Amino acid sequence: MNVLIIGAEGMLGHDLVDILSVEHEVSTTTIDTLDITDIDKTIETVGNISPDVVVHAAAFTDVDGSESKADIAYQVNALGTRNVAVACREADSALVYISTDYVFDGTKGRPYNEYDQTNPMGVYGKTKHLGEVYIRDLLNKFYIVRTSWLYGYYGPNFVSTMLKLAETHENISVVGDQIGSPTYTVDLAKSIALLIKKPAYSIYHVTNSEHCSWFEYAQLIFEIAGKKVNLNPVTTEEFGSPAPRPKYSVLENYNFKMEGFPRIRSYKEALRDYMDLL
Repeated sequence: MNVLIIGAEGMLGHDLVDILSVEHEVSTTTIDTLDITDIDKTIETVGNISPDVVVHAAAFTDVDGSESKADIAYQVNALGTRNVAVACREADSALVYISTDYVFDGTKGRPYNEYDQTNPMGVYGKTKHLGEVYIRDLLNKFYIVRTSWLYGYYGPNFVSTMLKLAETHENISVVGDQIGSPTYTVDLAKSIALLIKKPAYSIYHVTNSEHCSWFEYAQLIFEIAGKKVNLNPVTTEEFGSPAPRPKYSVLENYNFKMEGFPRIRSYKEALRDYMDLL
């Protein structure tokens, strides 16, 4: 197939290029070659390539920054996604949209499946959810892929932040009351490669298996790295962030399982593989 990856310069984008190039003819755009907030340019770019599948991995992902830059988050995550959806409709391309666990408010207390009611709290989650709404309104051929707590080799992430902090701090405070599933971009990209092989269009939750708090995640990072650090669990309120965050945003990969795709490995195994590369 001919696959276009929008946002190929990002952490996930790099792994998508590496993995999808094995089986498909891959074209890419970056923030420098395509501004998705320009609807005419987006339609023209997708139309010229005429891909079978577009993987839309571009986004304004600064969760806290979105609170003070709401217009930019809306332009990129909502209107930009609408523009990509319109371009896909014009070119008759299927669309893979990378969404987020932040479309939920985190009050369920159990893993969210694809049919649970969304209720985003912050600007980031609201604008990403609007992207989903535009896609569902405009397209028939789409895979909305919600994922969570991404980390990977090609971008700054929680793992690299923790290891950097450990170089200069003996005591590190980490939030202990937010629960989710850390997800390795390589495993997410491999799952997307499986998804696009058949027209099972739907919403999918795609994360590594098992879950933890940020505090437990940090503990495992330092254990694997063999570093001695004094870690202190703090509450979300004590940590204090501009954006509200869901307390429990574990995603159940229910549709992925129901379509017969293999269980995605534990985040613990994936983290060890990732840290071997550092």
